[in-house]
Amino acid sequence: MTANLDGVRALIITSQTGVEHDELHDPRQWLLGKNAIVVHAAPEPGDVQTFRHDTEKDEVATADTALADVSAADFDILVVPGGTVNADKLRTEPKAVELATAFARAGKPIAAICHGPWLLVEAGLVRGKTLTSYPSLRTDIGNAGGAWVDEAVVRSTDDGWTLITSRNPGDLPDFETAIGSQLAAAR
Repeated sequence: MTANLDGVRALIITSQTGVEHDELHDPRQWLLGKNAIVVHAAPEPGDVQTFRHDTEKDEVATADTALADVSAADFDILVVPGGTVNADKLRTEPKAVELATAFARAGKPIAAICHGPWLLVEAGLVRGKTLTSYPSLRTDIGNAGGAWVDEAVVRSTDDGWTLITSRNPGDLPDFETAIGSQLAAAR
């Protein structure tokens, strides 16, 4: 059981559409349930369309703020949900790439699930890391210098910062536990 995370500040970043519903909703609710402060940023504040299994529209979530208005200095962890369209769009957002890079340079943890590691590939952050993802990213991760494994959750501390990754929504309990353990250990 993860301790209370009072005062921990988590940043979740997405695009405006194509976000896998449970990969956004569940970690957010889990962190809020542990009393963390959670901010959801997207290219623009406001509506973010979520999906289930990349094809079925689900609820519209609300981004609290724009990517341009957040800084890694103000947060303790970066969380990157998946969804094929979300991840593909997010990795083309210069501010999203800049944020991921800033978290890693500051030695702050990043947690990415499903297709979320595409952002880390784009940012050049997977070289020397062992990670998991949705299986279709295996070649991209390998080509970027990372080692891909098929496990529910992987925690890699190489290169001075922690990367937590999981494969899909079925791994969310393990993903959330790993996030909580990382944040509690850093307190």
